[in-house]
Amino acid sequence: MVGFEPGVIKVEKESEFGELKGAIERTFAAGSVAKFLKRMESRGIRIRNFDGVLEKQVIEDVDGALKQAGKTANALYLALTISDQGQMREFYLSKIEQVETPLRHRFRKLFQYY
Repeated sequence: MVGFEPGVIKVEKESEFGELKGAIERTFAAGSVAKFLKRMESRGIRIRNFDGVLEKQVIEDVDGALKQAGKTANALYLALTISDQGQMREFYLSKIEQVETPLRHRFRKLFQYY
């Protein structure tokens, strides 16, 4: 039996994609994720609301490197092609799934479905 392997879609805007991906990775790093979740909670944004995260500049608040570069996650996201944006959404959602259980319980309202 052959397992399913998703196809690989080439990233077209590699620079912007890499910058945004790096910012999201740093945001979900062990030392930053609790701060990220606190900011999400204080702004009333659900964890799966990627558009809200971008609009409210939560990633920039947590990731000093992106802020220091004078860039916003939303601007990087909007510079991407539609297929790149789809891949970035999937990446963000995959990072959510990696949040440790104690933090999920602590911020359970963020993780609840509507």
